[in-house]
Amino acid sequence: MDIILATNNDDKIREMNSLLAGLDITLKTRRDFKSFPDIEETGTTLLENAILKARGIYAEFGIPALADDSGLEVDALNGAPGVFSARYSGPDSTYESNCCKILTELEKSAHQSRNARFRCVIAIAWGPTSDSVETTHGTVEGLITEEFKGASGFGYDPIFYYPPAAKTFAEMSREEKNRVSHRGVALEKARKLIQHRLTRTVD
Repeated sequence: MDIILATNNDDKIREMNSLLAGLDITLKTRRDFKSFPDIEETGTTLLENAILKARGIYAEFGIPALADDSGLEVDALNGAPGVFSARYSGPDSTYESNCCKILTELEKSAHQSRNARFRCVIAIAWGPTSDSVETTHGTVEGLITEEFKGASGFGYDPIFYYPPAAKTFAEMSREEKNRVSHRGVALEKARKLIQHRLTRTVD
């Protein structure tokens, strides 16, 4: 079975490839096609955007598509950046500029809490209709640091501290992070959906 990873983000592609390894599927990415659309994320929630991306890529290629939408929620910022995590510091956002904006805003905040969480929604479009989409969710709780720590990972990983490991996500190995991350949790559930679909296909 072929499944397309519905993202143009190379960091996510590497992470998703690792987390879905071992399944009897062929994961296709944007590199396997001459052109690959960048689906506009017009939804107001992670769930809506994940479904939009999965259905958009399925519509383009007629192949099952798996999409992720993830966001960081910071309590002292009333849940921001949330659904706007990828472009939080503006249209030309970088990982670094987004992290810096969070740290600057927390310095100015009257709230002392640095509690935060990552959320991830995975959507798999198996067909063209709305009822052919399955979704999974993953959440991980942590704290926002006061400075960048670690050189691994991507996105907000250098400022997201995970207390059980006493490390930021950027200080973890890929294997450590995948075991506990929001995307790791959501994709572990997605693996079960894919395996169930493979079993049905064989039957």
